[in-house]
Amino acid sequence: MKTDKYLNSLIKANGLLYEKTASSLRSYFKHTWTILEPNLPLKYNWHYDLMAEYLMACSQGQIKRLIVNLPPRYGKSNLITVCFPTWLWIHKPELRFIFASYAQTLSTKHSVDRRTIIESDWYSQGYGHLYSLASDQNMKTEFLNNKRGVMTASSIHGAVTGKGGSYIIVDDPHNPRGADSDLKRDAVITSFDRAISTRLDDKDNGVIIVVMQRLHENDLSGHLIEQGGWEHLKLPGLFDKPKTYIFPVSHKTKQTDFNEPLHKERENLTQLMDQKKALGTYGWSGQYMQEPSPAGGGVFKRSWFKFWTKLPEKLDEMLISFDMAFKETSDSDFVVGQVWAKHGADSYLIGQVRDRMDFIGTLNAFVTFCGKYKDAHLKLVEEKANGAAVISALKKKISGIVPVIPKDSKEARAHAVSPQFESGNVYIPDPKSNPWVHDYIEEFIKFPRATHDDQVDATTQALLRFSSRPTGNFIDSSGKSGKSLVATMIGDNAW
Repeated sequence: MKTDKYLNSLIKANGLLYEKTASSLRSYFKHTWTILEPNLPLKYNWHYDLMAEYLMACSQGQIKRLIVNLPPRYGKSNLITVCFPTWLWIHKPELRFIFASYAQTLSTKHSVDRRTIIESDWYSQGYGHLYSLASDQNMKTEFLNNKRGVMTASSIHGAVTGKGGSYIIVDDPHNPRGADSDLKRDAVITSFDRAISTRLDDKDNGVIIVVMQRLHENDLSGHLIEQGGWEHLKLPGLFDKPKTYIFPVSHKTKQTDFNEPLHKERENLTQLMDQKKALGTYGWSGQYMQEPSPAGGGVFKRSWFKFWTKLPEKLDEMLISFDMAFKETSDSDFVVGQVWAKHGADSYLIGQVRDRMDFIGTLNAFVTFCGKYKDAHLKLVEEKANGAAVISALKKKISGIVPVIPKDSKEARAHAVSPQFESGNVYIPDPKSNPWVHDYIEEFIKFPRATHDDQVDATTQALLRFSSRPTGNFIDSSGKSGKSLVATMIGDNAW
C-alpha cells in the first residue's frame, strides 16, 4: 500500500515537473542543462531569465526579428540554439528550423545537442507521446519528426536551397579569426542577405534570431542594426554605466550598476580586467562590451596616432584644456583636464586628469592641475555644465582662465582637427608607460558613437586654440623655466 502511494506521488510529482518545464522556458533550461552538461553545475544568473523572456516573446509573436549580443561562454548557444527549439517542439512539433553558424562543425555540434535532449529518458518520458523522430530521416545535421517538423543545421555558407523554416537561428556567423577581413565579413553578410534570410516559410510570422558576440563594427549584427527593424538585446560583460532592462513578457525590471559584472559568479571584476588585458582594448570593446570600434577608426583612424617618448628641447607654447561634467553620477561624463604643448606644427599631449567629480572635487582638481603645470599660462574651460561655475569660483585666484563657447558641433570640431592627426602632427604619450592612453585612443576611434567623448572635447578645444593663433616665444629646456617644465612633464604624464 505504501508502495502504491509512493508511486502515485512520484507520478504526480513528475507530472508537475513536466507541466512546469513545458510552460516555463526558464525551468526547462535549468533542467536540460543537466542533460547537456552533467559534470558542469549551472551557475544561474538573471541574464538567462532575460534571454528566456525574449525568446518566449518570439514564440508568442511579439518579436519576429531579434539580435542578441553577449560575451562568449555565457550560455547563449545552450539556451537559444539548443534548448529553445526543443522546448518549442513540445508545443508545436510541426515547426521547422534552420540553424547556421560560421562552421559546419559548430552547427553540427548544436544539432547533436538538440537530439541528445530529445532522445533523453527525461524528455521521452514527459513529452515522447507528443511526437517521435522519423527513423528514415535522423542524421546529425538534419532530423524530422512524425508531425513534419524538421531541424536543419548548416554553415552560414551552406546550401539551404529548397529548404524552409518557421524559425531561422543564426549563432556566431563570423569566425573570430576572420572578422577583421573585409572579404570574409562581407561574404557572411551576403550569404545571410541572399540565402539564409530568404528561407522563411511565412514572411509575416516567421522568426529570425541572430545571436553572437560583436567582432567588428561592420559584422552581421552591425549590418542588421543599421538596416533597422530588429529588436536588439545587448548584454555587455561589464556595465560601464547603469542600465535598466525591461523583461518583455513579465515586464519586471533589472537595474545594473556602474562597474557591475554581467555574471560575477562566472567572471568577477578581477577576472574581467585580466580578460581585457589579454584581449586588448579593441578586442575587449567588441567581444565583451558589445561596442566594437572600427579597426581603422571613423573620424579618427587608428594609424594616425603617434607617440612621443622624449619631448623637443624647445616648446613654443603650453596650455591647459578642461572639459567639465554636468553632474557627479555613476553614468555621467568625466571631468577631463589635459595639458598640451606646441613645437612648430606639432602638438604634444603631456598629461591628463580624468575622473567623475562633484563640483568641489572639480575645483580641487583644477587648482592642483594648474599648480602642477605652472608654465601653462592659458587655461581653457568650455563654458558649459560646471564650467561657468568653475570659472566664476576661480578667476580671482588663478590667472589665465579663458571661457570657451563652441560655435560648432562636437562632430564639426572633431573633423576640424582630424587633419592634424592624419598629417602626423599630433603626439600623445607612449601607452607602454601610460596605460590610460589605450582608453584615450579607443574613445577617438569610436567617436561620435562612443559612450563618452570628454577626452575628445578637451583635445579638440586645445588643438583648435593652437591652430587659431601664431606661436609665441619658445620655452628652452636648457633654461631654468624650461628645465623645470620638462622635468615636470617627463615620467609623470598621467595624473
